[in-house]
Amino acid sequence: MPTNILMPALSPTMEKGNLAKWLKKEGDTIKSGDIIAEIETDKATMEVEAVDEGILARIVVPEGTADVAVNEIIGVIAAEGEDAKAAAAPAKAEAPKSEAPKAEAPKAAPVAAAPAAAPSAAPAASSGERPFASPLARRLAKEAGLDLSKVQGSGPHGRIVEKDIEAAKTGGGAKAAPAAAPSTAAPASAPKPAAAPLATGPSDEQVKKLFAADSYEEVPHDGMRKTIARRLLEAKQTVPHFYVTVDCELDALLKLRGELNAAAPEKDGKPAYKLSVNDMVIKALALALKAVPDANVSWTENAMLKHKHADVGVAVSIPGGLITPIIRDACHKSLSQISNEMKDMAARAKARKLKPEEYQGGTTAVSNLGMFGVKDFAAIVNPPHATILAVGAGEQRAVVKGGQLAVATVMSVTLSTDHRAVDGALGAELLAAFKGYIEKPMAMLV
Repeated sequence: MPTNILMPALSPTMEKGNLAKWLKKEGDTIKSGDIIAEIETDKATMEVEAVDEGILARIVVPEGTADVAVNEIIGVIAAEGEDAKAAAAPAKAEAPKSEAPKAEAPKAAPVAAAPAAAPSAAPAASSGERPFASPLARRLAKEAGLDLSKVQGSGPHGRIVEKDIEAAKTGGGAKAAPAAAPSTAAPASAPKPAAAPLATGPSDEQVKKLFAADSYEEVPHDGMRKTIARRLLEAKQTVPHFYVTVDCELDALLKLRGELNAAAPEKDGKPAYKLSVNDMVIKALALALKAVPDANVSWTENAMLKHKHADVGVAVSIPGGLITPIIRDACHKSLSQISNEMKDMAARAKARKLKPEEYQGGTTAVSNLGMFGVKDFAAIVNPPHATILAVGAGEQRAVVKGGQLAVATVMSVTLSTDHRAVDGALGAELLAAFKGYIEKPMAMLV
């Protein structure tokens, strides 16, 4: 039977995406693992990987189509020996109404093209129906003499795929089909009342009436701007923000940075690394979270998630908005690793080539506007983070040392916290640890 290729969900919150490009055309032979299309979300471009082999019998959604709903059929693969011209897609596939969104972002870069939905995840042979398996899995099972009705599928909607056959060959994939559910199911619990909608301000028409019709140009919001607006509106309306500010002297850090850059070995005729102040800020914040683990948390309604690693997101400005690539386990990485990783991700962020797992999650974030001459500011906490550090410009200021006036390079930083998770005193303790690493930067090297 034909296999439907569905619009994949590239993140737990994704509802629609743009079908940017087909990499295969109708009539092309497709093998399992082939990249067949590119999907654009508000912040990234992802690849769709085929999980079946056969022929691309029909392209349902042409490339360049915007706002394609998740689980909508975008193409059809004809199975081996099936008439490709006769393969036709149903009108539309819908996700089960009661299915809850997954809690985690996809872990792999390619996104598997999902086959048509099956009645259940268990093999269907027990009820006299043909087992729900990919053509490749059928062929491998036949060659190995395996009974598909004894194999438990791990593919989308319980489909038996190649790896299930390989597991069954070694004795690890054959499982008994689950017993049929009783015909009289217990009544479902009453749904929770929907949350009150977030306030969005005056309507479009109300705003437009304030200006002459020929005094402005109307530029429609793109997906990124809509996502930024929605998430930050939710953050400000649901997260009780608390702010703590300190001044950090940078002279020792700037001296160490210069010495480290001067000592960088050559690689392909260029320095192997070039550290920035921001790289050292990332490292200092990660080490501060390690020193104050009670601040390395995320708030949930029922529990505090206390993180084992300091994963630091870094706000990067890109055309039309911003994105926050994440330096994972930054406290255990060298400054040169952080620097090179940050440069790579910033470049790919601007090309919208980051994978979802590279910008989703994290335990804190850094927003640095110092390069624009901004002295100080307060950033908005972006859940699931409980903190975000706003970094201002380093500038020469008059300071008092030993009762005498002196000149020092000083940087103001403001920590915004989710007060439900990080109290004022705890936030101050975290900032004190951060300040210590900035003003005594040699501690970051040991």
